[in-house]
Amino acid sequence: ILQQTAREQINSEVSNHLEVFRELQKNSPLLQHANYELLAGALPKEKKLLTVGISSVQRPQGSYLLDTLRSLFQASSETELETMVVLVHLSDPDPEWLGPAVANISDLFEPHIEARELLVIHGLLDGSPLRNVNQSSPCEELDFRQKVDYALLMNFASNLSDYFLLMDDNVQCTLYFVSSIYWALSAWKEYPWVTLEFSSLRLSGKVFHSGDLSRLASFFLLFHEHTSAYLLLSRFHLLLAQNSPIHLSPSMFYHMGNYSELEATCFPVEKDKVFGEPDNPTAIVLTDMVSMLNILPLYAYVLNEESYTTLDPIEGNHLTVILDRPQKILRIVVLTGTEENGMYHLQKGRVLLGYDIMEQPKHCVRYSLLGPLVGGNLDQRVFYDEDSMEKLSCIRLEVSASQEHWLVIRQIKVWTDPEDEES
Repeated sequence: ILQQTAREQINSEVSNHLEVFRELQKNSPLLQHANYELLAGALPKEKKLLTVGISSVQRPQGSYLLDTLRSLFQASSETELETMVVLVHLSDPDPEWLGPAVANISDLFEPHIEARELLVIHGLLDGSPLRNVNQSSPCEELDFRQKVDYALLMNFASNLSDYFLLMDDNVQCTLYFVSSIYWALSAWKEYPWVTLEFSSLRLSGKVFHSGDLSRLASFFLLFHEHTSAYLLLSRFHLLLAQNSPIHLSPSMFYHMGNYSELEATCFPVEKDKVFGEPDNPTAIVLTDMVSMLNILPLYAYVLNEESYTTLDPIEGNHLTVILDRPQKILRIVVLTGTEENGMYHLQKGRVLLGYDIMEQPKHCVRYSLLGPLVGGNLDQRVFYDEDSMEKLSCIRLEVSASQEHWLVIRQIKVWTDPEDEES
């Protein structure tokens, strides 16, 4: 009931009070009470590309913060480390925990601290009326503390870099995750977005514009009662006009270790959805690109080793999959270039989702953006509004910039909802 009430409250803000919300976020009176202590490291001398923000608290079963930091630094090259700063917020004020925690970080990661790649802080909302808020359950108390901790972390990070990556203190990173995020940010630069998700975890792996951090921090404090940080994050993009989540696959961050019994109850671990093999539904495939020899555009969609090849695609060219019937699609993968070395990939392109099929000539009336290709490929989840009955009828790969060489569209893979049966 509490979650439903909170969801309705947030949706009300989205639909009725967007301008008021934007004004509120400019200067949150609550964040004026924020005080910080620098525990280790020094501020970067110049603005970075990415801040990796981690908030850590004392846990009865032990901390995984050092393992998280070790994974983070080991997964990053020297060049990547030059583009980012890791900001750790130790939020528990207990000196018997805080002192040893800082000492351990300083001993194990001294080179990164000296290189101004790692910064450790402690923040408090001294004098804030939030200190007197009473929580009625242990989970609400954890939610409240988490929101305040993340608000303090984001408030401090707002001017350190262009982008901010949120991470928990019990996360394992994949190799070169910074480069993967960089290329995704480059591809999305021309399109409006609020949150890019690089993991299926509830909080970790979400990237924001640093310019939105003050709004997001204030958002946490505005809904400090009966609303989880996860629920607020899942709605924040709506307030700034990003209509659907943007989830890029594969995941780059995974949960490590064990939660306490209380944390496991309050914060269930999200696991990556297992999709299995693609099940491309029956469709026709049309293109206005020049087909070579007897190569058909359908070759890009049929699940075999064949591909579609064309020469010198120009801006605006497309290859469009028109489904025999509207479908609820869960995931779309588009691969271009040769499988061996990625040659002849689409340098700049995007994937659009089509609705409202027309028969003569067969086409979709309207399209919405799923996402741009990153390094010639796309792998994204497709999301729908909770109450929406609308299904997809077209998937369009569109050329965003002309290129003067061969283009290989190797494969378009589609996963449909197994519960979506034709009525």
